[in-house]
Amino acid sequence: MWLGVFEMVVIIVVASLVAGIVREWIKSKEVPEVDLSPVEARLSRVEELEERVKVLEAIVTDKGYDLKKEIDNL
Repeated sequence: MWLGVFEMVVIIVVASLVAGIVREWIKSKEVPEVDLSPVEARLSRVEELEERVKVLEAIVTDKGYDLKKEIDNL
């Protein structure tokens, strides 16, 4: 039993559509790679700045800070 031209065209179109759907489904399951190095660098910088702020807060809230300032002004 030979297929007619119309049946062959329909089979080819359906096979192409199914292949396209399967290809898109497989692509949607892939997990994209994300480069986090810029984020990690900024996080590291923020942590450094937090430490510096802690040190500055300790210096400014130190009771001897005013005395040091007065001595420096002399």
